[in-house]
Amino acid sequence: MSEASVPQTGALAGLKIVDLSRVLAGPLCTQMLADNGADVIKIEPPSGDETRTLGPPFAASGDAAYFGAVNRGKRALSLDLAHPEGREVLLRLLDDADVLVENFMPGTMARWGLDYEQALAERFPRLIYCAISGFGDTGPLGGLPGYDAILQAMCGLMSVNGEPSCGPTRIGIPIVDHLTGYTAMTGILMALVERHRSGRGQRVEATLFNTALSLLVPHAANWMESGQAPRLLGSAHPNIAPYDKFQCRDGPVFLGILNDRQFRRFCDYLGLAEVLADERYAHNAGRLAHRDSLREAIEAALRDRDRQGLCQALMGLGVPAGPVNTVPEAFAQPHAAAMRVDGDGYHGVGLPNQLCRTPGAPGRAPPRYAEHTEEILQEAGYDPDRIAQLRACGALPSAT
Repeated sequence: MSEASVPQTGALAGLKIVDLSRVLAGPLCTQMLADNGADVIKIEPPSGDETRTLGPPFAASGDAAYFGAVNRGKRALSLDLAHPEGREVLLRLLDDADVLVENFMPGTMARWGLDYEQALAERFPRLIYCAISGFGDTGPLGGLPGYDAILQAMCGLMSVNGEPSCGPTRIGIPIVDHLTGYTAMTGILMALVERHRSGRGQRVEATLFNTALSLLVPHAANWMESGQAPRLLGSAHPNIAPYDKFQCRDGPVFLGILNDRQFRRFCDYLGLAEVLADERYAHNAGRLAHRDSLREAIEAALRDRDRQGLCQALMGLGVPAGPVNTVPEAFAQPHAAAMRVDGDGYHGVGLPNQLCRTPGAPGRAPPRYAEHTEEILQEAGYDPDRIAQLRACGALPSAT
């Protein structure tokens, strides 16, 4: 493999990932692996990854910005896995692969004779096989399709998000898909560590359902202990006060006051001597029980304050406070400069983690459909005549 084609740095340099996934959770997982040095081969169906079309906005490449957000650093080809010779190409690519990631409907790989237990485990004993799905393939909901917003609704996330006046609301980012991508990556990395000891691969499963339920901290534990179903609190916290959004003269801020020491500093700074002397607010339990009256006092104190100066002063005192920024405002913060990636017509978000000895780095721009077909197949041992035959029989869809 040419040095130009695969990142040579990063903690995962030398790993080969075959990525059959589409949309968000799987592609985000494999993008994070690519950012840290893995060679990720993205294999798309003849119709392509549907996120290429989910715009506007569209990038200069013609693909939606959505696609670019989770597919940088990869090489791409397209295979028709319903075609026997398409499956033969996949098996050839798995000969030296470390990880396979797929998010087909449960049972799809088995219909193609590619399921892990019956077909791949014996042939590729070191392979880590990661299956991402909505509900898994067993249990009362096994085999059903899963979508982020539906899982937010089914698993109680919407029931704790929103104001009482408007009712349950979808969280504004695809948080279940996003965390499922991280869950899948964590499982893959754990399996790779275990393989270092045993020499054997294994199947890793990540489901949107389990991931969504795992997000219910502390709401699930609160309900299990108290028997009281969580209710809509807007931006407030069920266990802490004041931990909420408040209005300043020029916009909203969020206060995250966790303990008595922070509360005293907050009141001292704002001149809230009467609040500080009120026994109702001396400790968190009391502040929580009297959150409405406490809110009134805080709102009156903040009404004529400018939010940037207020938040800067409070943070300097060790009192958590921040302006409620828009997305452009968030990336305009000087501290966010390293988290924006721009170049060669690509715009994206940088790596959230940093390793001091083996740092990752954003990879190449997201691939065009089937962009690296010849390069990948030649590395796998296919000569030009055989590649032409695969195109002619339909196993290898042409680039569009």
